[in-house]
Amino acid sequence: MKTYFRILSFGKPYSRYALPYAICMVLHALFNTFIYVMLIPIIKTMFDPEAMMSIVEKAPEFSLSMSYLQQLINYWLFDIFGEGYNVKDVLLLLSFMVVIIVVLSNTFRYLAQRIMENLRINTLQKLRDTTFDKVIRLQVNFFSSERKGDIISKITSDVQVVQFCVTSTLQVIFREPLLMVGYLIMLISISGKLTLFTIAVLPLIAFCIGYIVKKLRRAATEGQEAFGELVSTLDESLGSIKTVKGYNATDYVADKFKKQNGIFSKIQRHIAARQQLASPMSETLGISSLSIILVYGGNMILTGELDAASFFAYLAAFSQVTRPVRAIADAFGAINQGIAAGVRVLGLIDTPIEIKDKPEAVDLVDFSDEIRFDNVSFAYEEREILHKISFTVKRGQTVALVGPSGGGKSTISDLIPRFYDPQSGAVMVDGRDVRDYKIESIRAKMGIVAQETILFNDTIEGNIRMGNEEATFEQVKEAARIANALEFIEQTENGFATNIGDRGVKLSGGQRQRLSIARAVLRNPEILILDEATSALDTESERLVQESLSKLLEGRTSLVIAHRLSTIASADVIVVVESGRVVESGTHQELVAAGGLYSKLLDMQQLK
Repeated sequence: MKTYFRILSFGKPYSRYALPYAICMVLHALFNTFIYVMLIPIIKTMFDPEAMMSIVEKAPEFSLSMSYLQQLINYWLFDIFGEGYNVKDVLLLLSFMVVIIVVLSNTFRYLAQRIMENLRINTLQKLRDTTFDKVIRLQVNFFSSERKGDIISKITSDVQVVQFCVTSTLQVIFREPLLMVGYLIMLISISGKLTLFTIAVLPLIAFCIGYIVKKLRRAATEGQEAFGELVSTLDESLGSIKTVKGYNATDYVADKFKKQNGIFSKIQRHIAARQQLASPMSETLGISSLSIILVYGGNMILTGELDAASFFAYLAAFSQVTRPVRAIADAFGAINQGIAAGVRVLGLIDTPIEIKDKPEAVDLVDFSDEIRFDNVSFAYEEREILHKISFTVKRGQTVALVGPSGGGKSTISDLIPRFYDPQSGAVMVDGRDVRDYKIESIRAKMGIVAQETILFNDTIEGNIRMGNEEATFEQVKEAARIANALEFIEQTENGFATNIGDRGVKLSGGQRQRLSIARAVLRNPEILILDEATSALDTESERLVQESLSKLLEGRTSLVIAHRLSTIASADVIVVVESGRVVESGTHQELVAAGGLYSKLLDMQQLK
């Protein structure tokens, strides 16, 4: 129930929807019931006109009975037509009244559905916004342990299923009970004795359908999880299409997708079988009970306890009573499915944010002195990556990190913008632990250019502006010029308005990297982190990008990670990292003279 009420909380404020919906449904139920009430005078007019032609000069006293309704209609007819009215006039008027009642009933039903849709859409919008906002703020290591496709499935498919909790709830609370009450009042007013006999059937129908619905939640949960696996496979396959084709793995990927799709389809068939069983079962029970009522009611007509017109109206109304019963049962089935999906969505929303601001955190207003690593240790789960790392980056310096792959260089760079926090030790900025600053104020001082260039399916200008959305077009153009990107941009079909495709697929590796540098230039960061920014490029692209980086590094505090040691020979300080430890540090000349690991790496690259 806790999950259920949390899902409903996204529909607030309820008063904006519930009260108008309730009013519309009350009026719909009233007019809908009255449609079947009107069957009695219409049938009597056709088969017992003398009863309908009796003159009633005074309005009858109110009572919950069909005789009251009979006298009231006769009073209205006398008031309208006088003593000389005939059967045709009565039928014409009653038919016109039925049309008006049907129009009013369906008008209020339409208004109620509009209110329901507004509530549903508003709730889904809030839930999606909340879920995505939470996901985008989670720490980086969360995405290392979760499949992206499953996260996408929760934000899209699961949220869509949750809507049934909202729409079905209002139906269970308002619409179906109101219709049932309206029909039952009519049935009791026709014959209380016959109604007592028929009411016993309704709990049986509800019980049978409820038993079926109860089994749906587990299957619904399995279905949502299977769909998440399906989306993950789809995302991975499309994102790695070149690798799939290059390794002739098309059949392997297709078979994997078919297998998961088969599992998902099997669960869906199981759910559908249970859902579809509810309606035929309730209809069978309803028709069976109607047959019993036909015998019982027919006997009442023969004994004079009930007239034929009232009995026909009774049968028509009773046939409608089972509809809200079925609808309530179906609604509970939908609610169960919504709750199953809601558990997954709320589980995502409830994921704790491990990297967050302290209550007393302050803004980093001006970076004025240094970044210092003080005995920093870090581990992924139980595997130690960094062990008591210590070094300093002075303001305006370029410090390079070099060493064998897997030594922890990228992890060191990730600790400064707080993508991760160390298990022990501290990363200090201007003598203060970065955990004492507000995260946004730290990252606002930084620009990051990584080996894996991340671009978006947007225009060239849009990708550059990500670093500074308020920049003018001239500033965007100047950033592109500094990054050696202006020439190739102007050669594209639409210049800065050219769409670069998914992940920048329409551009070469060097062009993508130069756009990434232009983004950093436009941001104008005080602290720059370059993580293998040129390692994946050919010689010509590397030269152009290196020129761009040289312009970008001027006057900035920089931490540069590089495997190609020729690119960092001019760094102020070179820190050599091996197996998570600092094994030596100094200038290029000092490290060459020392003959340590740095000198060996130079020998291997034939650059000494």
